[in-house]
Amino acid sequence: MDLYPLYNSVRIALISTVIIFFIGTASAYYISRLPRAVKGVLDVLLTIPLVLPPTVIGYLLLRILGPHRLVGGFFLEWFDLRLTMNWWSTVFATTVVSFPLMYRTCRGVFESFDVNITQAAQTLGLSNTYIFWRLMLPVCKSGIIAGLVLSFTRALGEYGATSMVSGYIPHETATISTTVYQLWRTENDDLAVRWVLINLLISFVVLFFMNMLENRRKRI
Repeated sequence: MDLYPLYNSVRIALISTVIIFFIGTASAYYISRLPRAVKGVLDVLLTIPLVLPPTVIGYLLLRILGPHRLVGGFFLEWFDLRLTMNWWSTVFATTVVSFPLMYRTCRGVFESFDVNITQAAQTLGLSNTYIFWRLMLPVCKSGIIAGLVLSFTRALGEYGATSMVSGYIPHETATISTTVYQLWRTENDDLAVRWVLINLLISFVVLFFMNMLENRRKRI
């Protein structure tokens, strides 16, 4: 049994989760401080990938990153770098699809943070950067971890956008999801079931870990 799809899926999910952590927390922090009208518009824009079909997201990414499109054509012409049909091009798809989960979770915990603590810290002359990293993140860490776990599991199981942006190339772009589809298409049900069980096991372990952290937080 070739384990490359497992390795590739976990690698892609981890990379996209790291990217989402920085982009998602920063976006949630700054947007939570904006006026309600502006916040509402940005919320809609940043949450759209959560409700769009993954194939639509994949199509839109191809319109941007394809070799004959603006961004993809630029990188291909000037750097000889193709932004689609590579293993790492899947990171674009998983990041876009999973980002709203991290953003919405972080924005919720940031908005529930006691504003009195922030104001007290500011009166002591502490910078907003210090307040964010040393006060807000430790207090909101449970919600942030929950967002990271949800983003990771979503990226791990992504299929629609992934299949359009990177396709299925054995030992190069194959992931668990695209491998399951390929095995089903070729009527190799026994091996497809094995991959489904592997995906279920990983998702179960990750979510079980998240629940343990949540229960531990409630006991503290």
